[in-house]
Amino acid sequence: MKLKSASLLVALGAAGAMSLAQADGNMLPGTVLPKYTQECAACHMAYPPGMLPGASWQRIMAGLDKHYGADASLDAASVQQISTWLQANAGTYKRVREAPPQDRITQSGWFARKHHEVAPEVWKRASVKGAANCMACHAGADKGDFNEHKVRIPK
Repeated sequence: MKLKSASLLVALGAAGAMSLAQADGNMLPGTVLPKYTQECAACHMAYPPGMLPGASWQRIMAGLDKHYGADASLDAASVQQISTWLQANAGTYKRVREAPPQDRITQSGWFARKHHEVAPEVWKRASVKGAANCMACHAGADKGDFNEHKVRIPK
């Protein structure tokens, strides 16, 4: 009986950790859909799905033929698989309840609050290339690590 209770506590703890990780826009190792990484990270960082609400992901996946100025079309099966996963892992907490303008993470209110101290000229540096290039300053961004204590802004 003690073993079952301990197993339940571990499982509940893991579920709680997952919720906290997703609430911060982070994903725990092993929770990312390989197809999402394969398709999306081929062109840009595969952003954690918790950074946008489900409605944003739905619009993004429905408009892959005009994905922020590029044709990112996929076969129907891949679109369905990725869309289902994104919806299941989309942000549902307060900071991402509302879709940002043009469904852009970098135009969301929470993004602006988190990056308010970054001077506009920093985004223009060749080493940064813009606000959407999370990995320029967050070395672990591709693994869902956005810890502000590990930020290194390149020159």
